[in-house]
Amino acid sequence: MLKIKTTAEIEAMKPAGALSKLALRRVGAMIRPGVDTLELDRVAESIIRMHGGTPAFKGYGGFPASICCSVNDQIVHGIPSAATVLQEGDIVSIDTGAIVNGWVGDNAWTFYCGNPSVADKGLCEVTRDCLKAGIAAAVPGNRLGDVGHAVQSLAEANGYGVVRDYVGHGVGRAMHEEPNVPNYGKAGRGVKLQVGMVIAIEPMICLGGYESHVLPNRWTVVTNDGLAAAHYENTIAITEDGPVILTADADGPWCDMMGGTGSDVGEH
Repeated sequence: MLKIKTTAEIEAMKPAGALSKLALRRVGAMIRPGVDTLELDRVAESIIRMHGGTPAFKGYGGFPASICCSVNDQIVHGIPSAATVLQEGDIVSIDTGAIVNGWVGDNAWTFYCGNPSVADKGLCEVTRDCLKAGIAAAVPGNRLGDVGHAVQSLAEANGYGVVRDYVGHGVGRAMHEEPNVPNYGKAGRGVKLQVGMVIAIEPMICLGGYESHVLPNRWTVVTNDGLAAAHYENTIAITEDGPVILTADADGPWCDMMGGTGSDVGEH
């Protein structure tokens, strides 16, 4: 069942969205060679709790951490670990979620650790642009197929694979609500977008094929071909005036692509 939000409820979701973005931005600014991913997780949890929120991921379905940290060929659901030390040239996907006053904010970004390859940078730039294309299609009267088609057509035009097994979702008082929001589809098909729907649009795009499998830890999803993947996400409200990004803080809805710059504003 679709859970349509009132204007007041959409406004009430913004603090959770802002806090999830702040945590994402601060973690991104820490990404540099030699940093272990458990430290990223500790900082994210500290920021969320310091600002009166609760990490949305920790304990969710048994997940053991406050962020998902997925490196290189890891698509999603990477588990932070002291044993995972970031290396020069990695690309690092961070997914953060925060609960504030019972509402969830959920967003993700793939950051550069040092200077990745030209191929990996291109993948990240196009995946970010796929997110923007999907958001632009999220207007009343369009359908979920229009959102998926916008993402898929841009990704495939650049020769990339679009993950099929993991998709976006509705967001509200629960982190995962109906409907599912695939990153592929046919224009004009699927659930009609209505004012008051809130969805997470989250392209997961691969440098090679989209086939994947789950590691023995039962969480981390990796590409079958070992090539890199990127993941970008914002939580969006469908309004009469078009899509409104709820995962935005004082510096907006986007992060710096380059990790570890010491500056956590802007977009490159």
